[in-house]
Amino acid sequence: WDFNPLTKDQTQHAFAAVDAALEAGITVFDHADIYRMGKAEQAFGEVLKARPNLREEIVLQSKCGIRFEDEHGPKRYDFSKDWIVTSVENTLSRLNTEYLDLLLLHRPDYLFCAQEVAETFNELKQAGKVKHFGVSNFKPSQVSLLQSALTMPLLVNQVEINIHNIDSVL
Repeated sequence: WDFNPLTKDQTQHAFAAVDAALEAGITVFDHADIYRMGKAEQAFGEVLKARPNLREEIVLQSKCGIRFEDEHGPKRYDFSKDWIVTSVENTLSRLNTEYLDLLLLHRPDYLFCAQEVAETFNELKQAGKVKHFGVSNFKPSQVSLLQSALTMPLLVNQVEINIHNIDSVL
């Protein structure tokens, strides 16, 4: 969670991690715009830049919707069209790719407008920037609310399950 530039060692670690994953048969790579303040995507993007043929062999997923404290407000969730589009553009740039296979909304924004999100998803899909959509850490009622505004299915609800956070899953 720092703003230091990506280091050569971190980039080399990304190459080694991707190689190990591929050797183990893992082809789905999960990212988020906030992981290491964007550096995780940037390091992975260096791998894709060096190995452009790899892009068609993997599933690339990222998440957006969490904003850190800034001049506009405190830490918060933001599913506004402007924030989602900006997040996707930045993610694509960091990952050195033209599209995401899957975009997830990272955590529920209790103030979101399902129709605005649906319109944003449609625009991103029509522009070829995102193929499919999903959510992360949503409750079933939140998935249903968003799905009711969409013309395409939400493919996944990625939930966090760990011993320290078991109550949020139940």
